[in-house]
Amino acid sequence: MISKNTDLGLLLLRISTGGLMLFHGISKVLHGISFLVENMGAFGYAVYIGEFLAPIAILLGFRTRIASVFLAITCIVAIAVAHAQDIFSISEHGGYANELLMLYLFGAAALFFTGAGKFAVSKTNKWD
Repeated sequence: MISKNTDLGLLLLRISTGGLMLFHGISKVLHGISFLVENMGAFGYAVYIGEFLAPIAILLGFRTRIASVFLAITCIVAIAVAHAQDIFSISEHGGYANELLMLYLFGAAALFFTGAGKFAVSKTNKWD
């Protein structure tokens, strides 16, 4: 019989959700926070938090639940603002047009409900 290793599964979920979203955040950081604020106003700071700081916290397992809330909100806003035309669309490859954002959104939601697991920097706070 194969034993469950839920904590390893949560680590993999954190790496995939936080790690892959971090690439989007690094792209924003390389352009500079002023680039975000010039183009998006105060929402530029929220993008910085949701695409850069929250994924780092998720990867580390530090306040994973609250970081997941920030990431999920970022995904919802991105769908509503930048990808609203694709909400009911199929991509040219046959998948859902917003599938990448939805994977990040549902990964963040799963981490909100489960927490980071035992392979995390912080495990004792209610937001871990």
